[in-house]
Amino acid sequence: MRTTSQPLRLTTSERSALDRLISRPMARAGLVRRARIICLSADGVNQREIARRLNCHFSNVLKWLNRWDADGIDALTDGARSGRPVKMTPATVQRIVTTVCRTPPAYLNRWSVRTLAAHLKLPSSSVHEVLQAQALHPHQLRTFTFSPDPQFEDKLLDVVGLYMHPPVNAVVLCVDEKTGIQALDRTQAVLPLGPKKPRAWTNEYVRHGTKTLLASLNIATGEVYAHIKDQRRSVEFLDFMDDVSQHYKNQRLCVIMDNLNTHNNGAAKEWLADHPLITFHYTPTHASWTNLIECFFGILTKQGLQQAVHTSTKQLTAFLKKFITAYNKRCGPFVWTKGPEKLRKIITLTKRYQKESSN
Repeated sequence: MRTTSQPLRLTTSERSALDRLISRPMARAGLVRRARIICLSADGVNQREIARRLNCHFSNVLKWLNRWDADGIDALTDGARSGRPVKMTPATVQRIVTTVCRTPPAYLNRWSVRTLAAHLKLPSSSVHEVLQAQALHPHQLRTFTFSPDPQFEDKLLDVVGLYMHPPVNAVVLCVDEKTGIQALDRTQAVLPLGPKKPRAWTNEYVRHGTKTLLASLNIATGEVYAHIKDQRRSVEFLDFMDDVSQHYKNQRLCVIMDNLNTHNNGAAKEWLADHPLITFHYTPTHASWTNLIECFFGILTKQGLQQAVHTSTKQLTAFLKKFITAYNKRCGPFVWTKGPEKLRKIITLTKRYQKESSN
């Protein structure tokens, strides 16, 4: 039993091991403190001074020095603690994992830690620990949509080919409509932003009508050309395309768009026949992510519409025009990032889904 302030003697390997433990970023604080006690004692610091420097009790310093004398560096780890041991057998872990991956009872639409623990008659803390260790998150839900388009691969590669290797003598445009843009007003004044205080508005609103934005995105420059209409009919679409063809007069246009009926009905085909310099390239069904103009629509929603207050559709129209004008001054091209391996995986999964759903 150590009772004096006689310093410890450490070998070179013991000192190196302690220094590595102290400098380890993720080491537990208690373990680091014990290692410091040993090192300070080896440096000739007396026990009471060690306790003062490390802000711990003198008896605590003495305890770890005595343990070091008895077992060396192995003595710094925690010993067995009192209390009932944890009874989490592999069979119990498997039961938790199996149950959470199954459909819950009819009165639930998903498991939670507490409902699962009650169902299995286990402590919720134990269930939570297993779910965390197995990276199982029953409260989370991801969405997906597989395309049923039988020409999915051909259309996808056609569109991506235009993004990755656009024709040198043509302009590639992405065209789509953003419908139902609401002119929403609030029944009370919006409270401004302040220190530690976000903007605030009442949850009561007044609708003043909607507008539809027909837009084209030049993939080479990021420039947006748009019409703002009341409706989204074939008439509005072809009127917009007339203006697009004049905006890019005497240039070959490769226009990427979705499979909306106004884009490929008889009127659209007749219009296309009258414009030999323009070709339509359709994205696969249920694959709006392949149309880069959706990136612009996302920017418009987040930066322009989410917290907007408009008292009329006229005011909304003026705002949309100003937003697009300002955007075109700072815009740049979007970069397609899904490479061959990602596309190959998407095509494989889509074909598998189509095969399974047809059986």
